[in-house]
Amino acid sequence: MSRLYRASALAIVALLIGLVPLRAEPLKIRIGWIGAPGQLVAFMFAKEGLAKHLGTSYTFEPLHFAASPLQISALATGDLEIATLGFSSIAFAVQNANIDDIRVIADEIQDGAEGYFSTHYVVLKDSPIRKVEDLKGKIVATNGVGSGVDILMRGVMQKYGLADRRDFTTIEVQFPNMRAVLSDRKADLVTATLPFAFDPEMEKISRTLFYGREAFGPADLSFWTARAGFIDKHRAAFVDLLEDYVRAIRWYMDPANHDEAVTIITKTMKLPPAIFARWVFTRDDWYRNPDGLPDLQALQKNVDAQKELGFIKADFDVKKSADLSLVREAAARLK
Repeated sequence: MSRLYRASALAIVALLIGLVPLRAEPLKIRIGWIGAPGQLVAFMFAKEGLAKHLGTSYTFEPLHFAASPLQISALATGDLEIATLGFSSIAFAVQNANIDDIRVIADEIQDGAEGYFSTHYVVLKDSPIRKVEDLKGKIVATNGVGSGVDILMRGVMQKYGLADRRDFTTIEVQFPNMRAVLSDRKADLVTATLPFAFDPEMEKISRTLFYGREAFGPADLSFWTARAGFIDKHRAAFVDLLEDYVRAIRWYMDPANHDEAVTIITKTMKLPPAIFARWVFTRDDWYRNPDGLPDLQALQKNVDAQKELGFIKADFDVKKSADLSLVREAAARLK
């Protein structure tokens, strides 16, 4: 009798286990990033309490990459769930890497938004160059041909009838070395982006000839992308992550949190607070949409200019490669 009882009890337990779904493991989400503190990825959840869903519906791993093409490759091979790309690389992902199901899902930073930072293109204070046309026959420095800030520079110069190779020479220089290249007169104009634009030594020797926003208005320099198939399978986890991300954007951009935010950045990057305190998360910084929404109209203009300058061969419809429903749902939870 006891043997029959035990068998019946085991059968009931097995039945109950079958009726109650097992709790799913959190989804592992690897997010690529290139530069901080412009991109929040490296430290966005360093403030306790921002990531309310972390460890429950998803886990998060930031992965550093040297450049966007490496992220595109990792996204294509499934070694990355979210790639942070910009207007200069999104079309390449579709047209060159054949990632037809890539989707823009959330924003990071925009150059030249009204009242916020725009990349500086500077010359020496004693330079005879007073207007863009004076760059004819000169040497200009960019971080990489075809990069976002390179396209902004070329867009401005094209407005004044200047074309690369015909009217000016372009050299590639890493951002930290721009000041030295300008000071040594190895280039007549260099690109000064954050934080280097506010380097006291750079400000001492240079003056701004033009800004990135003069090319074609605001430019979407960085945003989150993922593959549609993966999003569809794990939509709930993605929305939870984006809710936490939007919460982080709002916390870092809140002036009341500025000092603590600077402390977090300096600890993460192991650099002195003075490098960031003046501008980071203020109006001297790049613009971050408080709802994590990219400006698709501006992004379309950016990509169209990229084609006009010859960096992509075919038209590219931004809206077909965007799914903002997730970040809208995430932001709506925080109203």
